[in-house]
Amino acid sequence: MKKIILGIFAITAMAGAISLTAQTPPAAPAAPATAASAAALPALTADEIVNKHLEALGGKDAIAKVKTMTTEATMQVMGQDAPSTSVVVDGVGMKSESEFNGMKIISAYTDKGGWMVNPMAGAADPTPMPDDQYNSGKAGIYIGGPLYDYAAKGSTIELTSKDDKTYTIKLTTKDKVEYSFGIDGKTFLLNTMATTAQMQGQSVTLTTSYSDYRKTDTGFMVPYSIGLDFGGQFQISMTVKKIELNKTIDAAIFAMPKA
Repeated sequence: MKKIILGIFAITAMAGAISLTAQTPPAAPAAPATAASAAALPALTADEIVNKHLEALGGKDAIAKVKTMTTEATMQVMGQDAPSTSVVVDGVGMKSESEFNGMKIISAYTDKGGWMVNPMAGAADPTPMPDDQYNSGKAGIYIGGPLYDYAAKGSTIELTSKDDKTYTIKLTTKDKVEYSFGIDGKTFLLNTMATTAQMQGQSVTLTTSYSDYRKTDTGFMVPYSIGLDFGGQFQISMTVKKIELNKTIDAAIFAMPKA
């Protein structure tokens, strides 16, 4: 289990932090019909909710201005700090690197495929990423996340539930990967994202929570605090230390090096 978890955190944690992957969690139970129901959220369509979410992130124009993003963060893993960096070139590629127990874990995605280095999972040399693992994380190459221009990417959305605090949106990509987003009914910022990933033949449900949103120079809002829960069995927290936008990035860094 340790190898599975460490493999998943290397692959998904930085992507989740940047791009606001796949079985939808059970819907929250409906609120009881009491006087408190008067505070129920407005009845909005899935598209209206997503549009409000994008506006809360700064608007489509602000998101479109971000062509590259470099992030420095610290993960807390099993009582230890794991420094991490991530680089994204919008629509081109994403690469994350983390150090844990003296070993470097790398994952990289492009629009065509992915590769990884994970000594803890027996992959000390660069290794092509399995298709299911790639499909679960490739949305990380898009800075605006799966909900941004979702229709142009071939995805569909639906409102699966709402209560007095949260709208739950399910997104299905053209590759049949499903995302479940919990969107705050007041701020319309993303609170949670749920996904199921396959690692070494086992299915692990990952729920990512987001908080401490801060506005960047372009007006794009980014969460600085991220929590990851692996099926209630293991947790990782991540704190963003530094974000740089629109640096010049050579796309060659996403290519898989020779062993």
